[in-house]
Amino acid sequence: MGKLAAIRQQRLHPRLQTDAPPMTSAASVPVTAAPSGASGKLKLAVVTLAIVAAAELVGPVQFSVGPGKVALLPMLWALLIAAVWGIAHRRVPGVARVATAEQSFAGGLLNAGLLLFVVKLGLTVGAALPQVKQAGWALLFQEFGHALGTLALGLPLALLLGIKREAVGATFSVGREGNLVIIGEKYGMASPEGRGVLAEYITGTVLGALFIAVLAGFIASLHVFDPRSLAMGAGVGSGSLMAAALGAIAAQQPAEMLPQLTAIAAASNLLTTVAGFYFTLFLSLPLCSWLYGKLEPVLGRFSKRGAPDAGTAAVSQVSVAHGGALPLRDTLIAWAVVGGGVLIGNSLTYKVPPLVSLEGMLAVVAIALAVEGLKRLVPRLPMVLVLSVVATVVGIPGLLPFSDALIALTAKLNFLAFTTPVPALAGFSVAKDLPVFRQLGWRIVVVSLTATAGTFLGATLIAEFFH
Repeated sequence: MGKLAAIRQQRLHPRLQTDAPPMTSAASVPVTAAPSGASGKLKLAVVTLAIVAAAELVGPVQFSVGPGKVALLPMLWALLIAAVWGIAHRRVPGVARVATAEQSFAGGLLNAGLLLFVVKLGLTVGAALPQVKQAGWALLFQEFGHALGTLALGLPLALLLGIKREAVGATFSVGREGNLVIIGEKYGMASPEGRGVLAEYITGTVLGALFIAVLAGFIASLHVFDPRSLAMGAGVGSGSLMAAALGAIAAQQPAEMLPQLTAIAAASNLLTTVAGFYFTLFLSLPLCSWLYGKLEPVLGRFSKRGAPDAGTAAVSQVSVAHGGALPLRDTLIAWAVVGGGVLIGNSLTYKVPPLVSLEGMLAVVAIALAVEGLKRLVPRLPMVLVLSVVATVVGIPGLLPFSDALIALTAKLNFLAFTTPVPALAGFSVAKDLPVFRQLGWRIVVVSLTATAGTFLGATLIAEFFH
């Protein structure tokens, strides 16, 4: 009887039930997951390396699109396999399941693992300085087109479509690996800017080569620009995008021009890789963020989306949990995953013996570890900037007693081998935040492709002025 009375009183006076937690909708409270344990971290590392091996075994796939060719590299397969693996994790056997907690941890590993990419980039910059010096003023100034063309077209469109702070990450650059590092260091990959640059990275990986091949072929068919200007514009800082654009351009030119166009595109791509990192770090990202503050109150009013972008508010607690600096142990796990992926790719695709690659990877990790230790002593130290400067300086031929030996060791690590484990980790991060990307939907894809068009057209216009 006492229980019946209590139930009756509860129905009559629901407000007396104060011990129960308030009911909330799933949309208002982010879903959290238990932190990933040691076994989960190990499982994530093993699965990621297995995905890298599978992607490298598939290898590059080429096909023709009109007058040009499109090359799909192992990085695309790694991204797709990891994303599907993460999305369907409930159907994957437990021994290979990468649950939400591990997917969140993959986002943290992505930030730390990209530091090894920065070291390789810096060493490439230092070794290439003599060639860049000979490239000429036209190549130098066309880099402004690469750096600023993305935000000139992409940012206004993003604001008109109602995208908020994600627009900064998606339009300050073409969103390659180095740009992930910049955004991750400044804002964190769990931020709206982080989601924007990740969406740009994914769009470029999946659709970028196909899109720029069609665009470059169409622009070349108009016969408005000098073919050399188009070749300079093709060097957007991505090997696959450069190859796709150059193929479409060269197919419409006399065969005897192919060596010249190839040399120009390669030099432009090299300079974009060398100088583009610093352009985006010091010029285009601050400018894009400033322009967002000025343009959003004006252009944002024309968007049909009156409320703040759902993607901006829907940051999951899982993402935030790994948004800061990782403990040293987890940082070493990230380096082991990325370094192991490089060894696998270098061996399967580029036929470099694993022990030879291991020597170069240990040198890369030693540089990253030295700067990481300095960062932990001086927390305010700008990690990416210092790491890139240190790697560039030690990689200049003949500058230091060990520079030539260091260049020889790390030159055996193919640059593209670094790009396969990175999208594998990014794929798991995408799987975790899939609801957020669904909120952004087609708009972020359109903006990303527009930014890619902007970098190609901007550089081509500036190069045409010099020609």
